[in-house]
Amino acid sequence: MKIRYFAWLRDHTGCAEEELDLPKELESVGDLARYLAGRSDGHAKAFADLKKVRVAIDQQFSAPDAPIKGASEIAFFPPVTGG
Repeated sequence: MKIRYFAWLRDHTGCAEEELDLPKELESVGDLARYLAGRSDGHAKAFADLKKVRVAIDQQFSAPDAPIKGASEIAFFPPVTGG
């Protein structure tokens, strides 16, 4: 699955996107965010406060409890992004 990061999430993780084979037990956006937080110190910092992170699944705004099964892309970004 393609995971994309924007703005300060990109800065903290050190990458704009990653292609990952995710564990099958991950069911929701929240599960995914907690999993990603364990990938590095930068990822942990990016996902330290999930209230400050927004998400889109296959380019559709989604909630933290939204299922991720079947998604091809998940993007994480702050509440407000700039050009």
